[in-house]
Amino acid sequence: MLFGCHAEEQVYRDQFVSMGTVFELTVYDIDESRGRELSRAIQKDLEYMNFAWHAWKPGSLGRVNQLLVTGGWFSINPSVLPLVEESKRLYQSSQGLFNPAIGALVRLWGFHSDDPGEGKAPTDAEINAFMQDVPTMDDIELDGIRARGHNPKLRLDFGAFAKGYALELLMDRLREMGVKDAIINAGGDLKTIGRHGDRPWRIAIRDPKLDGSVGNLEIEGATSVFTSGNYERYYQQAGKRYHHILDPRTGRPSRDTSSVTVVHDNAGDADAAATALFVAGPEQWWEIARSMGIKYVLLVDDEGNIHMNPAMSKRVRLEPKYKNAVKLSAPLN
Repeated sequence: MLFGCHAEEQVYRDQFVSMGTVFELTVYDIDESRGRELSRAIQKDLEYMNFAWHAWKPGSLGRVNQLLVTGGWFSINPSVLPLVEESKRLYQSSQGLFNPAIGALVRLWGFHSDDPGEGKAPTDAEINAFMQDVPTMDDIELDGIRARGHNPKLRLDFGAFAKGYALELLMDRLREMGVKDAIINAGGDLKTIGRHGDRPWRIAIRDPKLDGSVGNLEIEGATSVFTSGNYERYYQQAGKRYHHILDPRTGRPSRDTSSVTVVHDNAGDADAAATALFVAGPEQWWEIARSMGIKYVLLVDDEGNIHMNPAMSKRVRLEPKYKNAVKLSAPLN
């Protein structure tokens, strides 16, 4: 879909569904034919990624999970290997709070479903049994293109990383095809290059408790903005609400946080960090952000307070109702 902007400028926009979310592509200064070509390339890449990395449908990741639990060496699929390598790095830098190895726990909680509303909370006995020997990314041994697992509970689920990693690859593809100014928005998480025509990109940060936004910020160049929130995937049971962001230390949904927004140059790191900082919560987010090399964080706690570092506070224009709810941290850098 082609839109006119200024007389000398054209904007192409398209949207499509993949990875369980709506992707919106916006590219500046191209004609409609070129825009359709770019969109087809992006959709083809996404189709492959979704098949290769899906956590509960047959595909490359499913095969890797089957082989990891055997304990024997195998040649890991080249579409999955980079995600494992990156996840091992991010697991370490997040001090274990980003842990894609707990896919079996995610399934136990009923979040391996296209309709999370149908989920059912596990019993305390089931959770305790899983927590007796929690699988981690350190349980996966790599030797070149070979891999083996050292924990029979291992089941990889890249739900907190795959979308960010995908956006990074998709934007690389657009650059290779000559694009200079673009944004890909995947259900509110996004990656940009260049500018929005003659101005920066303007991004709203969703209010986790109400309709509307906490505030907005301006970004340009190769920048990613990712948010993890307790409103994204959840179900209710016996009057209690259970969301999908699980704390690998307790085996239960993380507490005390409503949402975390991270701004970073790399979309994969931003995606993983948003989840890790959500798990870390109001008391530990600063320590984990510093450990992960994240420079811009905004966390909304369950009381409605805004926690952020000084560098982020300079970038965000908060809605008036939140300006007196800010808890400013020490600098991250």
